[in-house]
Amino acid sequence: MGTAGKVIKCKAAVAWEPNKPLSIEEIEVAPPKAHEVRIKILASGVCGTDSSALSTVLGDTKFPVILGHEAVGIVESIGKGVTEVKPGDKVIPLFVPQCGVCRSCKSPNSNLCHRNDMTKKTGLMEDNTTRFTCKGKPIHNFFCTSTFTEYTVVSELCIAKVGPQTPNEACLIGCGFGTGYGAAINTAKVTPGSTCAVFGLGGVGLSTIIGCKMAGASRIIGVGSHKDKFPKAIEIGATECINPKDYDKPIQEVIADMTDGGVDYAFECAGRIETMMAALQSTYFGSGVTVVLGVTAPTERLSLDPLLLLTGRSLKGSIFGGIALKVSNIQGGLELMAKKFNLDYLVSQSIPLEKINEAFALLKSGTGVRTIVLF
Repeated sequence: MGTAGKVIKCKAAVAWEPNKPLSIEEIEVAPPKAHEVRIKILASGVCGTDSSALSTVLGDTKFPVILGHEAVGIVESIGKGVTEVKPGDKVIPLFVPQCGVCRSCKSPNSNLCHRNDMTKKTGLMEDNTTRFTCKGKPIHNFFCTSTFTEYTVVSELCIAKVGPQTPNEACLIGCGFGTGYGAAINTAKVTPGSTCAVFGLGGVGLSTIIGCKMAGASRIIGVGSHKDKFPKAIEIGATECINPKDYDKPIQEVIADMTDGGVDYAFECAGRIETMMAALQSTYFGSGVTVVLGVTAPTERLSLDPLLLLTGRSLKGSIFGGIALKVSNIQGGLELMAKKFNLDYLVSQSIPLEKINEAFALLKSGTGVRTIVLF
């Protein structure tokens, strides 16, 4: 493209400081360096993790920052040494990179590559610089991706090539869908005929229900306080939905009564300590598996009686649904996902970048599922 090797000026939603609305600004995006790719973003989902970063729930997010981490876009230009993609290719940025050589990448039991920025939280590229500037100030990167901008730069380890006909909704594969679906299939390994409870019916929760259904679960109980989400949950695979506010006793006891002692698998998708405990206690005492997907503040602590685990239950965490994606072999898998599942069920509304703060307001209120920003 004619912009290759040049600084691009474009619009972006900049978070100048915590707990304040994002500001639509003109920014400068530098060309990609060696083993980097500059992407023209087509669509980006607004995830609860973005909201958690803005409200400092994640802790240590560097400001000012361009948030966003689930998107689909077109490769505008590539840096020296990039061989897996070329300008014009459609790609999904990945907030979990895949180097292929670290201990995690070599292990079948982990997908959190050592070169991620979720644990380091530098807010920078691997050379400890940023490709974004605004009003003469450097702007931090978020989770190796930063997708609330018309153009972004990512490492070649953080891209997945997809087919040219992949729809904009496929951006949600990059976090919401992949996280929930993968948690059921890869992390919990839900078995045919089993019973499941999914706590939280947002984008991740609904995707978890899809995963449980595809794994052959015979009973899937959706748990949430927003009854407007129940019809959608039933439509995509939940066998029933319950609201904790409708009962006089703890919801874990309700679920135990419904399932002869507890479900086989429980998934916490709400990001609340009390919900994590309820999910754990809703599983069968002798063999139940609970997977935690929700994000809480680093200062919060989960306190439990060891007997909950000693008798046979297990408690697991999951990043991006345990999915490990390499640029060289991912294309077929992602295209299959996009074709197999109509990801429209995750989309509450599509908005322009200028209205992005409305999406954050919806997340805070707990209404809707996912808002997609179209560029």
